[in-house]
Amino acid sequence: MNLKLHVWRQKNAQSAGRFVTYDARDISPDMSFLEMLDVVNEGLILKGEDPIAFDHDCREGICGMCGVVVNGVPHGPRKATTACQLHMRSFRDGDEVVLEPWRAKAFPVLKDLIVDRGAFDRIIAAGGFISVATGNAPDGNAIPVPKQAADLSMDAAACIGCGACVAACPNASAMLFVAAKASHLGYLPQGQPERYKRALKMVEQMDKEGFGTCTNHGECSRACPKEIRQEFIARLNRDYLKASIIDRPETGGGGTG
Repeated sequence: MNLKLHVWRQKNAQSAGRFVTYDARDISPDMSFLEMLDVVNEGLILKGEDPIAFDHDCREGICGMCGVVVNGVPHGPRKATTACQLHMRSFRDGDEVVLEPWRAKAFPVLKDLIVDRGAFDRIIAAGGFISVATGNAPDGNAIPVPKQAADLSMDAAACIGCGACVAACPNASAMLFVAAKASHLGYLPQGQPERYKRALKMVEQMDKEGFGTCTNHGECSRACPKEIRQEFIARLNRDYLKASIIDRPETGGGGTG
């Protein structure tokens, strides 16, 4: 199959970007989307041109590195599928495909389709952890975990931090990502001591990074390759509200409640 690609090319964050058109020829429908880009890049390199820069690592839909908007949809047309697991049989011979990077103030373009997602790392560092005593690993069954809590925690932990939720949101909000990372710890007994402080710190860091506010469009869940549900956002909002009340200074006497 043959396709025409309209690819966003941008040298760095300071440069102005533009769309450049390339032909992708003799593409097997069994190739992944990133393998197709590899083929196009091989042709560019042979012609002495700069290859298209894009993020990738495991190419198994696990690491969250791949991030590209395909025809206006983060990760492309298939539901619950990362760009690296998207196969070319999802397209037709002769299709024109537009490729763009994630579009968000908090995700500045580094080059072409690569953006800086370091803001996610800083949100995790702000509170996405639990404090435990060092030493030998505790027995796996030492702390009973209710099955419902374990299931919900695992559902939230499925988030791979790719940023598709941000790219899909009209406000460029990171609430689904933050909610998933806070919830997968907050559902477990080990995560309870810092549950509310965690919500407060992670949301505060999210705001500092310049992400937009959540207005419940729902595009985040639809674009998420791991189908993280919006219910986690509601839970984060409840935890954040409670944390704000707990940490609010008392009137008149100072201190915290």
